[in-house]
Amino acid sequence: MQLTQSIVRNLATLRKSERKVADYVLENLSDVIRLRITDLAAQAEVSEPTVIRFCRAIGCRGFQDFKMTLAQDLAASPGFGQITVNETDSTEDYCHKVFDSTADTLRKVRDQLEIGVITQAVNALSIANRVEFFGFGASGAVAADAQHKFFRLQLATAAHSDHHIQNMSATSMSEGDVVVAISQSGRTSALLQSLSLVKEAGGTVISIGPSNSPLAEMADIAIEVNVEENTEIYTPLSSRIVHLVVIDVLAIGLAQRRGPSLKEHLLKLKKGLKTLRV
Repeated sequence: MQLTQSIVRNLATLRKSERKVADYVLENLSDVIRLRITDLAAQAEVSEPTVIRFCRAIGCRGFQDFKMTLAQDLAASPGFGQITVNETDSTEDYCHKVFDSTADTLRKVRDQLEIGVITQAVNALSIANRVEFFGFGASGAVAADAQHKFFRLQLATAAHSDHHIQNMSATSMSEGDVVVAISQSGRTSALLQSLSLVKEAGGTVISIGPSNSPLAEMADIAIEVNVEENTEIYTPLSSRIVHLVVIDVLAIGLAQRRGPSLKEHLLKLKKGLKTLRV
């Protein structure tokens, strides 16, 4: 896990004084590795023992271990530490930060993906009688985009972001049907309830969401996407972009399985769309 992920994950459990250290670190990642413990304590307006407690609370042995781990993370990811957007940023600043943070997140998730799990998901999709995409909020938008991509692949598809419709669709599932469930948190109770109905009906659940979450545990095939986002600061929703890319990966895999006949079908669709353009 990246150090910033550990900090964000532990924010809610930190003491008030330790939270001041965390906030300063998250806003000044590149500068912190050059500070002494006395400097960081002064900048965060806390005591030196508080800095030590903060370091241990996020999994480091002490201040030097914290600085070394942070330096390694910065060296491994060019965009790491330059993600947070604030009120004083210029248009150029926040434009670069959004692009850099998204590209950095995509690289991390790509390297963490289990290729065997992707293969399992493509296998399940390729033999499915029908495929439906479930998601709420931003994940609902990803589900709609997925339906748009997959229906062109000669597959019966639908996307649902309404809980009642999800439940009705779930109860009509049968063996050979697949639901792709998309969630940034992996803990949305309404989504989990719908998926339990899918499982009872004999359908297969593919999840796109964080590891060690109720969603991943419920899924037959869990595509683990771990993206930490702090919604208390100006931060791009990189998880949405990552989920869209994972959907693209699955669509490409399915298209590959369909073979030459699909290419002819897609050419027909493209030709039909020409009449709608000026």
